[in-house]
Amino acid sequence: MKNLHISALLDVYGEFLSEKQKRIAENYYYDDLSLSEIAENEQITRQGVNDLIKRAEAQLLSYEEKCRYCENFTKLKRLRSDIESGNFDAEELLRIIDEL
Repeated sequence: MKNLHISALLDVYGEFLSEKQKRIAENYYYDDLSLSEIAENEQITRQGVNDLIKRAEAQLLSYEEKCRYCENFTKLKRLRSDIESGNFDAEELLRIIDEL
């Protein structure tokens, strides 16, 4: 199964990748194409596709490590859900807000 976390990072940070990396990563994660299918479409080797995807993944993970946008977004979604359900601790809410 393809990594959903990487798909989310691609949504957020994809514009920071090279055009080719972004296109290949989108083919792989969004369009669910195989390495062989992408290689044929791009007229490169399957290993070349694999290398481009691995580099793109590393860059996306690096961006998230520095920016933490996806992590913070997930925290905010959880907070919203907790607040809507009335199941939240005000101190926890303030702590998370301070972290953001």
